[in-house]
Amino acid sequence: MNVIGIDLGATNIRGAIVSDNSLSEITSIRIHSDGAVGAVLEDIYQTIDPLINKEIAAIGIGVPSVVDTEEGIVYDVQYIPSWKEVPLKQILEKRYNKKVFVNNDANCFVLGEYYFGKGRGAQSLIGLTIGTGLGGGVIIHNKLYPGRNCGAGEFGLLPYKDNILEYYCSGSFFKNVHGLDGVQVSEAAKKGNANALALYAELGTHIGNAIKAVIYTYDPELIVLGGSVAQAFDWFQKTMWQEIKTLAYGKSAERIRIEISNLTNSGILGAAALYYDAQ
Repeated sequence: MNVIGIDLGATNIRGAIVSDNSLSEITSIRIHSDGAVGAVLEDIYQTIDPLINKEIAAIGIGVPSVVDTEEGIVYDVQYIPSWKEVPLKQILEKRYNKKVFVNNDANCFVLGEYYFGKGRGAQSLIGLTIGTGLGGGVIIHNKLYPGRNCGAGEFGLLPYKDNILEYYCSGSFFKNVHGLDGVQVSEAAKKGNANALALYAELGTHIGNAIKAVIYTYDPELIVLGGSVAQAFDWFQKTMWQEIKTLAYGKSAERIRIEISNLTNSGILGAAALYYDAQ
């Protein structure tokens, strides 16, 4: 089954045909993020047009925003100021005469892991994207659970300390809490700098608390971490696990599996998987 997966990012729109476990050559278009609604739509068309053919069953698209998943309307898209309310599903179905599925990027991430990555074989799975922010996606009993308003999995917005979890559990932690540049901290950690490694250990405690919130809420069998910060797992996993082991339910802490994503095109794969999830 051939499905087009589209990943709408902050600077580029990337798309490919997903067939079973394989990807076609990826089409990438630089997005006119400051443009009008129509200008950004033209960027999407330029991405899809070279990929569309009669063998395509559907188009899936992941966007960094809140989505009415039934109607395919996207609201207040991050990095694209003009996209306040865009009926993307309706627009694309009219143009291409194909079924279109729209969801947010964190939900696409967890679907990509479930169908193509570390989540294969799991029945309950949480995907956490730890980058500039903290996003999440939820799969329960083998199906994506986006919530009524596509708001399930927004763990980063939960109150925590004097702010929210995302403030402490993301790449922004270094700037927010210590006034430091995260890239510089990462470079120092690579060189074995003790102060930088101590900051990552501090971050690990906060991430452990975020994971405890996930376990108390959903008690999944697996959590997959993605995003740029997750690639520094070796620097924060010790303190993360120390915090997880303080769970009130010891068996949950003992049985939870935590994996790091190794999918290189999870956004595209997950967007295509919106079609599989709908079957």
